[in-house]
Amino acid sequence: MIHSDWGDWLVRDVENANPAGVAIWYHGCNGFVVKGSAGTTIYIDPYLGLGDPPRTTRMIPVPFDPTDVEEADAVLATHEHTDHVDGPSQAPILANTGATFYAPDDSLAVAREDEAWTDEWDVTDEQLTEVAEGETFDVGEFTIHVEIAHDPDATHPVSYVVEHDAGTFFHGGDTKPTDEFERVGDEYDIDLAALAFGAVGRIPDKQTREPKRTRWYNDENQIIECAAALECERLLPSHWDMWKGLTADPTVLHHHAASFDHPRRLEITEIGDRVDL
Repeated sequence: MIHSDWGDWLVRDVENANPAGVAIWYHGCNGFVVKGSAGTTIYIDPYLGLGDPPRTTRMIPVPFDPTDVEEADAVLATHEHTDHVDGPSQAPILANTGATFYAPDDSLAVAREDEAWTDEWDVTDEQLTEVAEGETFDVGEFTIHVEIAHDPDATHPVSYVVEHDAGTFFHGGDTKPTDEFERVGDEYDIDLAALAFGAVGRIPDKQTREPKRTRWYNDENQIIECAAALECERLLPSHWDMWKGLTADPTVLHHHAASFDHPRRLEITEIGDRVDL
């Protein structure tokens, strides 16, 4: 069972908000809550677990208990890794709200087969919807485009372009640079892009548990390469706060971005912070 270090104040903050356009809350790791002016609420990659210590050790608070979530229209997953698809973190949201879970095939396999969400929680199979690159669907006031992601550590990653009259939010999951981002940047007018950033560290190997040099996320140059190709106005670095041994300082990115046209601004956020489109 998940226990929140913060009680329910963040969930209530989201539910009580009435944004003029789009409000986006960062809840650590690569998790976000997106809420529009008409009240549509979307959770993206919410993860409230502690990892697998000592291999992966959570370094930030657990910001909310998923059973406290009473308003959600959709939960999106970018890929199949535990900190992006996790039954204890996400299934209670679906059970409480009737929201739809959108995810690529390998992520749905985790929900349906590995973790049996429909058996372990009050979740129906109709709530689990497969998506793939090139598809577009609507959730309330948002139009969501499924785009390519380049994450060599995942079996089928995707990214999401979330469009609203007030602006466009790009969530890249754990993507690294890809030539396809130039096309994405040309096709969409991206106001804010969330991209995973972290250090290279020595993390115990999953099988042998011996320390192994590990690069899971973009370094300083890679994240700016992604942002420049996407032509985003604002870059929000994510994931840098999460795992012991892979944490990083996002403020250094000011130097790396200085000579590029994009991003025009960095949004340095901490867990629990809100930004607006």
